[in-house]
Amino acid sequence: MDVELADASVARVAAAIAEPARARMLCCLLDGHARTSTELAAVAEVSPSTASVHLARLKGQQLVKVLAQGKHRYYSLGDGRVAAALEALMVLGGKQTGPFVPSTPSRLRWARTCYDHMAGTMAVSIHDCLIARKWIASDPRDEVSYNVTALGSREMISLGVDVVPMHAARRRVACACLDWSERRPHVGGAVGAALLKAALQKKWVVKDLDSRALRVTKLGEREFLTRFGVSAAPMQQSPVT
Repeated sequence: MDVELADASVARVAAAIAEPARARMLCCLLDGHARTSTELAAVAEVSPSTASVHLARLKGQQLVKVLAQGKHRYYSLGDGRVAAALEALMVLGGKQTGPFVPSTPSRLRWARTCYDHMAGTMAVSIHDCLIARKWIASDPRDEVSYNVTALGSREMISLGVDVVPMHAARRRVACACLDWSERRPHVGGAVGAALLKAALQKKWVVKDLDSRALRVTKLGEREFLTRFGVSAAPMQQSPVT
């Protein structure tokens, strides 16, 4: 009986992947960047309504997951096991994928505000640094939330970020916020807001007057490199001193 159940499960997953439009969607998501159903419909060369049906099938088999952000819904691969399975199938099929090429204007792509926290390439790099240094860790109870570690709580004090009072508020302390241009997470929640506030107060970044773009100062270039290993973007023009 167990063998029969396993066979049936494998068959359902294989059938979900086997449809050409769905296979193109999954392969498109292999680069780790989330995409909307409209974008995936274009990739799969199907109508938006047909894409929605395909994505529901993939979600039902846990091959993709969806994150709602404002009025948009972003789809990404279910987990690393899905990516590994697809890569193995692609080796057998001899298929290669191309890199993700964002169309976001460079000034906004590097650093900008996302509500009350920082977004863009630099913010995604800071997110990765906090994970790598074990300042934050995934919350097993909520896939988009982070717990600030004891190490992280101590280290953030030097940035002017006090995590302790954040636990008493209703807002999430820290969470993964899907980045519009990078399609990878940056840090949102109270920690993300506090980091941006500290960067503004310390004059590491300056807000543009007419857009959401953030300009990194010369001081900020040094501090972001020293503290997070994030170098200034060559795409920036006329940084503030």
